[in-house]
Parts: sequence; C-alpha cells; structure tokens
Amino acid sequence: MIPDRVKLSLFFDTALLQADLLHLERLGIGWTDHFVTRNYAGSWSILPLRANRGAVHPIQQIYSDPASKDYVDTPILEHSPYLKEVLAGFHSTLYAARLMRLGTGALIKEHRDHDLDVEGGCVRLHIPILTNPKVHFMLNGQRVVMEAGECWYLRLSDPHSVWNDGPDRIHLVVDMLANDWVKEQLLIKVA
Repeated sequence: MIPDRVKLSLFFDTALLQADLLHLERLGIGWTDHFVTRNYAGSWSILPLRANRGAVHPIQQIYSDPASKDYVDTPILEHSPYLKEVLAGFHSTLYAARLMRLGTGALIKEHRDHDLDVEGGCVRLHIPILTNPKVHFMLNGQRVVMEAGECWYLRLSDPHSVWNDGPDRIHLVVDMLANDWVKEQLLIKVA
C-alpha cells in the first residue's frame, strides 16, 4: 500500500515557477475565491490552468469535478510557459490543474476529498511555488512540510487541514489519472 504522503523524485525550478506567477500577476489576471466557504476561513483563492471543457464562469473553471474526465487548458496557461512545460512532463491524463493561494492567517478546515487517492484512480499532486515555515499542512494528524519546487502526493481522501501563519502560500495543484507512470513515480520516492 502506498503511504499517505510521498515526496516524489521530481523537482521543478523554483525561479521559473515564480517567474510565471509574477508574469500572471503583472497581467492582472484575477484570482477566484474558493466557492466552498464552509471549508475555510480567511483568503483561499484559485487560478485555473486546466478546467472542464465548456466551463465559462470562473467558479466552473476552478471546480475539480470528480465525475468529469474532459479537461482542457485555460487561456491562463498560455501565459505560463514553464507551468505548461511542467504539466506536459506528467505522463498521465491530466484533469484539473490550478494555482491555489492560501493567504496570511487563512485556515482550510479539516475535511476529506473522498475521490483523491491512488486506490480511487485519481491523485492530486502538490508543487509548492511560494511557501514558508509557518504553513501547517496536516494529514492524518501529522504535519507535512513541503518545500518550493518539490512534488508531493498526498492521500487527500484522509483527514487533512492547512493553516498559514506566514505570507501567502501558493501551490500548483494537479489532479491526474493514477496510471502506471504515476504509480511508478510514487514508488520512486525521495528519502
């Protein structure tokens, strides 16, 4: 059985990730507040890089629909060459891909995403772009410390929560099919 957290051997260039993020900010592309307001307090917002085909409204674009398998790149991704390169490097069917920002003092309350585990066929990978030592990502009651540029699988069908006592935390969050390539990556972990 695969553990509830795995740091993959994949590593991404933090400077290039942050350069794409800065470029999007300079373009003035607006973040959309997460729509499940009962699950958090403070500021939690999203920029969609891949969304359900046909999603037009910003809320539709940030929604990771577990029943849908028809996702397409958004126009935002066209302004993000390195993020586009990162996504192209995953040898799996990609579903939602989003930049997720958790503001200073924000809390994501403990919850489960019942459809996000290897056994269920869909995984969510986290790649921190901006982070700080005051981010407390808790999974099954234990803290997971993720550094910028790392790539993490977290079994989010288990109880998890996050609070941020430092500056904004921004992750690239990618949902994908748990195919053989993904499973192999989870077994090739970094100690």
